[in-house]
Amino acid sequence: MKVPTHPFPLMGKVYNEVLPTVHKYLAYWREKAEQIPNEELRNQALASIDSKSFHCEGGSIMAILAHDELEECIKFIVAYQTISDYLDNLCDRSTSLDPTDFRALHESMPHALTIGQQTTNYYRYRDEQDDGGYLSDLVYACQESLANAKHYDKIVAHLHELVGYYCDLQVHKHVQVEERVPRLEQWFENHKSLLPEMEWYEFSACSGSTLGIFCLVAHAFQSEFDEEVAGRIRSGYFPYIQGLHIMLDYLIDQEEDIKGGDLNFCFYYPHEEKLIARLKHFVSEADKHIKGLPNEKFHKLINRGLLGIYLSDEKVRKQKKVSQIAKEMIRCGGGTSLFFYMNGRAYRTFQKVSLAFGR
Repeated sequence: MKVPTHPFPLMGKVYNEVLPTVHKYLAYWREKAEQIPNEELRNQALASIDSKSFHCEGGSIMAILAHDELEECIKFIVAYQTISDYLDNLCDRSTSLDPTDFRALHESMPHALTIGQQTTNYYRYRDEQDDGGYLSDLVYACQESLANAKHYDKIVAHLHELVGYYCDLQVHKHVQVEERVPRLEQWFENHKSLLPEMEWYEFSACSGSTLGIFCLVAHAFQSEFDEEVAGRIRSGYFPYIQGLHIMLDYLIDQEEDIKGGDLNFCFYYPHEEKLIARLKHFVSEADKHIKGLPNEKFHKLINRGLLGIYLSDEKVRKQKKVSQIAKEMIRCGGGTSLFFYMNGRAYRTFQKVSLAFGR
């Protein structure tokens, strides 16, 4: 199966094959979530699926790299991203601020990436306990898909490195407000010597994406794949593509986060010009680091697509400064980013019309 290298065939494949499969598995997990006995856990599970399904839609584009195993790869991506979004809700909008609780919840993520790993009581430090097996079922679904990945052994070390960063971030950024920045700064200091030059809030952004894991898993489903390429994919996606992904996510959420008093990594740049310069730096460095990767043009489409898809969000037009930054970043991304920007706006309009007519 040929991997698309131009925007039109890519989006054709996304609309015809990827999205219908994503929605099939999301519907399956939503039905499971509806059966969770504990009301708080049920509410957070349903809210995470209903409000964050676009995370599964976007992440599942990576499954195109799995060729004939596209559906099995999407099955993994949807289950894993559903864990991520559910736990984010439990940490962000639920009843606890306890880092021990957050650490226990997030044990499920490395467990999901470890074939044969038994689940445990991930809720052991919180009052809400009975999810009817929902989180464990998600973990086992991920393991079952990975067991079908021919080259799992070549990616597993990279998976655990990336999920380690992710889980640390989720713990540090959800604790008591006054503890968050000191914890994140210290965490950055512990890793600084192994990173290119960046600030603590940029390292945090780089750690908060699941794209590197999805890309590695998709490659592990291919018929031919070697360990050296796995290392290059890891370095191609972490830190720069993952960092760009999450910085754009925070960029468009600034107004919401100001109102909610939430941590936003864009707030820590000394001025707007620095923020724009660093976003552009992440775009150019991402381009450099994907050079020579198999399916290089596809990875560049992902890089440019991030700009267009995120910056086409309605939230952007409601924030004057963010809208100005968006225009500059779309120019930076060129015609491909503009294509994804227009496509993103059209898709969101279609979704609204479909909802209005109950489709």
